[in-house]
Amino acid sequence: MKYKVAIDPQAKMDIKEIFTYVASNDGKQIANKLIDNLETAFYKLEKYPRRGHIPPELIDTGIKSYLEIHYKPYRIIYEIERNSIYIHAILDRRRNIQEILQIRIIR
Repeated sequence: MKYKVAIDPQAKMDIKEIFTYVASNDGKQIANKLIDNLETAFYKLEKYPRRGHIPPELIDTGIKSYLEIHYKPYRIIYEIERNSIYIHAILDRRRNIQEILQIRIIR
């Protein structure tokens, strides 16, 4: 079974912010390659949606519907619903992930 990947508007903002930051620091070519690689990583979820794990910050909350995969320093946080994968966040692991997840998911 192949799943459909959908990108949440907030995750699209994450991608835009990552691109802007990397382009300004390392150049547009490197930023484009990074975004391509991130997209490749999350589109692989179409075939292997359960390969991720529950983000450690969510384990104690009892929220088990969110999973994550990693690409370099980035964490791709997603949810599986029926035949769809919803990408909710693409975050640099060096940021305060606990705080970001509380704002976006735990509320």
